[in-house]
Amino acid sequence: MIVIVDERKLVKDGFHSLFDREGVASAGFGSSDFGEWVESAAEADLKSVQAFLIGDCSDDSISPRRLRDRTGAPVIALSDQHSLENTLKLFEAGVDDVIRKPVHIREILARITAIRRRAHEETNFTEIGPMRIFLDGRDPEIDGEPLPLPRRERRILEYLASNSGRRVTKTQVFNAIYGIFDEEVEENVVESHISKLRKKLRERLGFDPIDSKRFLGYRLVIQ
Repeated sequence: MIVIVDERKLVKDGFHSLFDREGVASAGFGSSDFGEWVESAAEADLKSVQAFLIGDCSDDSISPRRLRDRTGAPVIALSDQHSLENTLKLFEAGVDDVIRKPVHIREILARITAIRRRAHEETNFTEIGPMRIFLDGRDPEIDGEPLPLPRRERRILEYLASNSGRRVTKTQVFNAIYGIFDEEVEENVVESHISKLRKKLRERLGFDPIDSKRFLGYRLVIQ
């Protein structure tokens, strides 16, 4: 999930729509509501955040360094001012990157992936058995051949791969794919997506690579 912080509703709604087209969950806040949420949010909710995009907010209302006390997600400033002085000021405040608007949504996602890769010294894909699962929106490959997937199923597979070796709950999957504030979609939709994903993986692999346990959740396994 991407969190957008901006005082302008039009900006938050616009980014939400664009991220939704890419199959990425997002949530928008004003600066005051955001500060309150960060202080009170559960650790599991913060773990579902891929990045924070900070736009037009009152001065000193958002502290990137304070954010890192609670989460390791990248903090990216969205700047309307194309000046060196403003860019340096934002970096001095502790952001991980500064993006000048207008910007294509895919560039934002690519920058988030690059920051996370550098932070964790990871490549932009995970290999699990014969599967190569990309973390930048590309379809996965099995034995070198692409496996086309709908965006929600692809995002679920990416999330399971990024938590390889750990079991994740249905709620964690839902929060990562739909966002923790989406009240229009029932959490049980995760079961439907995973059922369809398992069928496609089983057809290509010859076995089911998603292990599930009631109340405990899901994890990727390779025989």
